[in-house]
Amino acid sequence: MVNATMRPVARSAHGDAIRVPSTDVAGRLQDAIGRDLVAMITGRTPRQVSRWIAGECAPARHEQQILRDALQIVQLLRGVEDDEVIRAWFMGMNPQLDDQAPAEVMAAGRARDVMAAARSFVDAG
Repeated sequence: MVNATMRPVARSAHGDAIRVPSTDVAGRLQDAIGRDLVAMITGRTPRQVSRWIAGECAPARHEQQILRDALQIVQLLRGVEDDEVIRAWFMGMNPQLDDQAPAEVMAAGRARDVMAAARSFVDAG
């Protein structure tokens, strides 16, 4: 559940994530959390992520969805933290995710759970 003060931030994160051209999503994520985490989240190799960013090929539709979900979460977290903290948040154990790292949970296809954990993190300040 998103509280009233969180709604504008959540809407902004959503709007930002859906407005980014498909060709730029992987690059923006790489800038924020690093190529290796982007690869982990999508289940692809770092080299494949580099190929997406270079425009050599495009992510499959399900990978595009994962990338946009991850970007929306990054944008939400950017409302309160810098990229270094966001990277650490994706890698660290999270009590709301049964002490799994958000990146691992994203890789397992549970983006909604990661979004809920991100909202709790932002709400806690």
